[in-house]
Amino acid sequence: MKREGISRRYFFYGSLLAGAVPLGGFGGVPSLSRLGYKSPNEKLNIASIGAGGKAADDIRNCAETENIVALCDVDDTRAANTFNAHPNAPRYRDYRVMLEKENKNVDAVIVTIPDHMHAAAGIDAMQLGKHVYVQKPLAHTVWECRELAKAAEKYKVATQMGNQGYSNEGTRQCAEMIWSGAIGNVTEVHAWTNRPVWPQGIKDMPTPSPVPGTLDWDLWLGVAKERPYSEDYLPFSWRGFYDFGSGSLGDMACHILGAPNMALRLGAPTSVESVSQEANTDLYFPAKSVVRFDFPEREGMPAVKIFWYDAMRDETPNFPGAPADQILGDLPRSRTAPRPAKQPLQERQIQGGVFTDNFFNPVEQPPRPPRPQTEQAQMTEHQKKEAEWMSLIGKGTNGSLFKGEKGMITTGTYGEWTRLLPVEQMRDYDFPPEFLPRSPGHYRDWIRACKGGTPACSNFNVSAPFTEWIALGAIAVKLNCRLEWDADKMKITNNSQANDLLKPITRKGWKIG
Repeated sequence: MKREGISRRYFFYGSLLAGAVPLGGFGGVPSLSRLGYKSPNEKLNIASIGAGGKAADDIRNCAETENIVALCDVDDTRAANTFNAHPNAPRYRDYRVMLEKENKNVDAVIVTIPDHMHAAAGIDAMQLGKHVYVQKPLAHTVWECRELAKAAEKYKVATQMGNQGYSNEGTRQCAEMIWSGAIGNVTEVHAWTNRPVWPQGIKDMPTPSPVPGTLDWDLWLGVAKERPYSEDYLPFSWRGFYDFGSGSLGDMACHILGAPNMALRLGAPTSVESVSQEANTDLYFPAKSVVRFDFPEREGMPAVKIFWYDAMRDETPNFPGAPADQILGDLPRSRTAPRPAKQPLQERQIQGGVFTDNFFNPVEQPPRPPRPQTEQAQMTEHQKKEAEWMSLIGKGTNGSLFKGEKGMITTGTYGEWTRLLPVEQMRDYDFPPEFLPRSPGHYRDWIRACKGGTPACSNFNVSAPFTEWIALGAIAVKLNCRLEWDADKMKITNNSQANDLLKPITRKGWKIG
């Protein structure tokens, strides 16, 4: 079926339909009786736990339409630009103090801090009746995922996890294409990332360093056990440590596996297995790993196996049966093809180009020129290491490949660039009718829900079960084993040591829930 007057060949990835009511698959129903209900025309008062790094981006997007009324960060240096951008917002280091003092002034809270603190901060905010936006991965452990979902239900607040791909047009089109039978029953998915871009697989404990005067190390540790500060933990290398982060799974799987989770209605796996890994240690996630998730039959869909590959930087992804001459996952962006201007209230991840011949013949971008040597000379040794790690982002790709009985579909990092393989099939492909509601944009989705509107597409009814199996993958990687999972009982049935990792150990003076 072709739309009236528009060829489906001209496929706009950023055509979003605001105001659509989601189906039950996005979880929950809209409620005007939520705590803190506001008119859609009235601005929310938002506080943020975290102000530097990714938190700065979350704050900036919400500040386009809402009020930022309080900011908290344990690191004055990392948060400086955000503090300066909002000079009238009170500043705090301890989020517990901020929530207590600013309670009456705040409607909603952003939580963008290291993984191990997501649940503690998110639940504390919800207990005060605050709507919450929590960065991915939703939580560090399976138990924390469930506690966050319980709190959201108990306190009737609007929630969203920060996996932008769930708001992407391409993610929905991927689901609709699969549900329409475009590639038949899907029994296998391969997903990969070029992460980590931080050190992993190291055996030695980080060397202690003097704590900067601008950092409160005790508050940064939060619920985690005490240890000496090291510059090797910050600003982003904590992701590679079992105690603080979730490795590349936590960083990227909540994005890349979003399209498979939505399209295949995955639910809970029956088993999770560490298939292979390089340089496994007691402290860090391995330097490279492959993980397999097995899901049972569900809702008329056959059993499916999901494979996750990280550190895919040197090789071009290809899998048995996939066309060897086709680009999988992310497509190179052309410097010559026109780029659409940013539209109001639209995020970077859900923008896209028109489906034209550039789609079939992408032009490789030339490599970025290296930084001038004078800049390098001014950097500390640690800063040079960070720059070297971050340069790895430009190597390799991210994406997913769906293998069906009748064909294949591949998608990019956030569900963008969704296409059949071989891609020539897309020239005259007729997309199925739009069945899923379209998002008004990732942050707008949550803001609308906070004001009593439709639940956000990655609300905790959706994102908590999704993150659960990502957290199980992290356990399988840590123990380098296969786990058999009973989701109803929240129990790993074949490994008592793994069972002990389903719930965090919280140090004295802190609590979760």
